[in-house]
Amino acid sequence: MKTQDFSFEVPQALIAQGPPAERGRSRLMVLRRASGGRGHRQVADLPGLLEPGSLLVFNNSQVLKARLTGIAEASGKPVAFLLIRRLDTHTWEVMTGRSKRRRSGSRYCFAGGVQGVIAGEEPRGGFRRLCFSEPVDGHWLNRHGRVPLPPYIKRQDTLEDGERYQTIYASVPGSAAAPTAGLHFTTELLDRLGQAGMETLFITLHVGPGTFLPVRTERLEEHRMHEEAYAIDGATAQRIERAKAEGRKIVAVGTTSLRALESAWLDGEGRLQRGARRSSLFIYPGYTFRVADALFTNFHTPRSTLLMLVSAFAGREYILESYAEAVCRGYRFFSYGDAMLIQ
Repeated sequence: MKTQDFSFEVPQALIAQGPPAERGRSRLMVLRRASGGRGHRQVADLPGLLEPGSLLVFNNSQVLKARLTGIAEASGKPVAFLLIRRLDTHTWEVMTGRSKRRRSGSRYCFAGGVQGVIAGEEPRGGFRRLCFSEPVDGHWLNRHGRVPLPPYIKRQDTLEDGERYQTIYASVPGSAAAPTAGLHFTTELLDRLGQAGMETLFITLHVGPGTFLPVRTERLEEHRMHEEAYAIDGATAQRIERAKAEGRKIVAVGTTSLRALESAWLDGEGRLQRGARRSSLFIYPGYTFRVADALFTNFHTPRSTLLMLVSAFAGREYILESYAEAVCRGYRFFSYGDAMLIQ
């Protein structure tokens, strides 16, 4: 299958440059796979669109202020870095632009007098190992880092992004980008889901390049996903397994929740692996889903692994037709955009 088969055009005016005025006040396109129909609702309508007894699985990963600017010792010019994964107290895996210039031994000065040196190179994707002169943790990043807004948001991050580019239930620090489907949920909506007979629970997948990097190979089969850390504890796994055994619907809130569930599922055993693991699972059309029955998600970028995942879940033509209708109806796209429920 060719990567170009997952291309589409979206007007720049429909790419959301900021969150809606009020969290949860977004539009919702409803896709019904069995009939091929579509409906147009609001995210607030979600409790009435799901079967009572459904189990909603959320990703509780917390976005780090993972974007840093360092001043290159050799040139005095600013260099942007995105922290991807903490390797030890002083060292992070990072992404950086013009990566061929960021050779081992290159030195940079960061906020607060912290020094950094490139301690290793990876042959793909612009990944480097950056070793800091003192520990760089969540506390330091909250003081000196910036919200890692995606490149299609053409502005600097603001104080508002510190709150709105984060789910209200985020509790496990580690993501370099938001699990954006969860940005729509408010305390009120979660309460209403519970009152309507829904069960909710939380797993963790730390969002990194495996989620947000575009596919650059000509054929999908040649793409290799960057690993991302995920975790499902024993009690949570039991609740998911019980719901599956009882025939209740499993609703994955976000593609990252779905990938974690599918990565952990053991074929033939009807159960999930427990504990912390890493996944490089690449889901594209032809994949057979084992866990989720429905997916709540945003509208995704062209040629992305996320668009390929939702195409596997609902069918490529159906998804691209739905995206074309979303453009015609003026839906807002991508991280801060509107949502889709695929049943």
